[in-house]
Amino acid sequence: MTSPPAAAPSATEWHLLPVDESLRVLDAAPEGLSDSQVEERRARFGRNELIERGAKNPWAILWEQATAVMILVLVGAALLKVWIAVTKGEPREWIDAGAIMAIVVLNVVLGFFQEYRAEKAMAALKKMSSPLVRVRRDGRTVDVPSGELVPGDIVVFEAGNVVPADCRVLEAVNLRTLEASLTGESLPVDKKTDALSGEDVGLGDRDNMMFMGTSVSYGRGTAVVAETGMTTQLGRIAELIQGVESERTPLQNRIHGLGIMLAIAVGVIVTIKFVIGVSGITGVRQEPLDMLMAAIAVAVAAIPEGLPAVMTITLALGAQRMLKRGALIRKLPAVETLGSVTTICSDKTGTLTENK
Repeated sequence: MTSPPAAAPSATEWHLLPVDESLRVLDAAPEGLSDSQVEERRARFGRNELIERGAKNPWAILWEQATAVMILVLVGAALLKVWIAVTKGEPREWIDAGAIMAIVVLNVVLGFFQEYRAEKAMAALKKMSSPLVRVRRDGRTVDVPSGELVPGDIVVFEAGNVVPADCRVLEAVNLRTLEASLTGESLPVDKKTDALSGEDVGLGDRDNMMFMGTSVSYGRGTAVVAETGMTTQLGRIAELIQGVESERTPLQNRIHGLGIMLAIAVGVIVTIKFVIGVSGITGVRQEPLDMLMAAIAVAVAAIPEGLPAVMTITLALGAQRMLKRGALIRKLPAVETLGSVTTICSDKTGTLTENK
C-alpha cells in the first residue's frame, strides 16, 4: 500500500518550494502516480470540482419574494376587496381585487427571475474548468476528466489548454498563461520553474504557479497538481461568493418600513372609525356591519396598490439596461443602491472587464 502524501503546506506556500521539494511533499514523480495512489487520494481529497454550498432552492426564492411586507399588505387588500364583493355583490370590487393581484404576481415574478438568474453565478465558475486533461500516470500519458485529478498528478500543458487545478510548474518551454480572469493582468504571464522567495508574494507574481480557470496562451510544459477543488484560488472565490450574507438594500429597508407603518396606521384608523361609528359618540349609532364595511373601504383606499408595480417595473428596466452592458444584478432593489454610488475605487478596472 502506497503512503499518503506528506502534510502539505497551505496554498499560498507552494510557490516557495523548489521543484524537487514540491514533488517530495506531494509524494509524486515525473512519470506520474500509480492507479492505487490515484484511488487513495481521490478518496482522501474528493473530486476536483467546485462545490455549491447554500444554493437557494427556487421555491425558497419564490417564497422570499411572496412574503415581503408590502406584498402581504397588497394581498390583504385584495382579500378585503373580494370579501366586499361577495358580501355586497359589487362587481367593481372584483375588478379592483384582480388588478391588485396582477400587481402582486408581476412583482413576485420579476423579482424571482432576477434572483434565480443571478444564483447561476456558481455554474459560470464551474464552466471555467477544463473537461479533459492530459496527465502522466504509471509512465503513460492519458486523457482524463478534470474532475478526477488528485494532488500529485503530473499534467502536460500546451497552447489552448485550460488549467484544471492549481499546479506547481515543473517544466516550462516558452510557457505563458492568461490570468486576467483571476488577477486582472491583461498580458500573458511567462512561467518558470525556479522557487520564489520572500513573504506575501502576490497572486499575480507567482510565476511558477498555474491556477485553475486560467488558460495556456503559448508554449508547453508540465506541472504537478498542488491544490484541487475548493482549495484552489478559484475555489476560494467560490467560497466568497457563497459566503456573502444576505442583507437588505437601503431601498428594501425603506419599503419594509413603509409597509409596517402602513399596516399599523391602517389598523389604527380602521379600529378608531369602527369604534366611533358603533359606539355612537358622534350622536348617530351605526350598524356594526355597515361600519365594518366602511372601515375596510378606508383601509383599502389607504394602501398604495400601484407603488410596488411602479417600483418593480422601474428597477427591472434598470436591471435590463445594465445586463446589456454585462452587469448582472442579483436583486432588483440593488439597482437603486448602485444608482446612489458616486465613486468606485478599483484596481485594473479595464482588465477585469475587457482584458486589455
